[in-house]
Amino acid sequence: MNSQPGLIRILTVDDHPILRKGIAAMVNAEADMKLVAEASGGQEAIELYRLHRPDVALMDLQMPEMNGAEAISEIQREFNDARIIVLTTYSGDAQILKALKAGARAYILKGHVHRELLETIRAVHAGQKRIPPDIAAQLAEHATDDALSSREIDVLRLIAAGNSNKLIADQLSIGEATVKSHVANILSKLSANDRAHAVTIGLKRGMIEL
Repeated sequence: MNSQPGLIRILTVDDHPILRKGIAAMVNAEADMKLVAEASGGQEAIELYRLHRPDVALMDLQMPEMNGAEAISEIQREFNDARIIVLTTYSGDAQILKALKAGARAYILKGHVHRELLETIRAVHAGQKRIPPDIAAQLAEHATDDALSSREIDVLRLIAAGNSNKLIADQLSIGEATVKSHVANILSKLSANDRAHAVTIGLKRGMIEL
């Protein structure tokens, strides 16, 4: 697919046109890079990846309809040599872990784009993985934590939306005693003092989003 040998062909995926424009300007100013396509969502990213087979894809995590981690999983399933860099404002370890498990090769916070993007693209294209030290430290800090189950994450999400135990029980079709048990587990696993503290931790670590 690459008509110019040595040129790194790039797909960028983000639902913010201004950010895509900025990345396009940075990439196209480099002699060894070319932006071949832009997508504004996960589903479009998969279609454009199939069409262009880029050397490197830059993927946002927070997008409407299909999020970045789901799109990465789908692309990796079809193209197991896909080289994908996550570009996001979220530094929560749960989000990072999800993206890395899906197959991302590198992680850049949007605030560091100007400093890290070009070097990271070249490194990933050369087969390397890149996790910034501060993000690696955050992953290490929680590596031995008990993960929340998918049901506990559902409960935490409903707590964040302001629901009482009774309302959570109704929405999940479970007993109120079961909800209380889930809440106790969530507080214990997150080392949270109370429900509000658990929500704050869940948001910070990217387990849930509002």
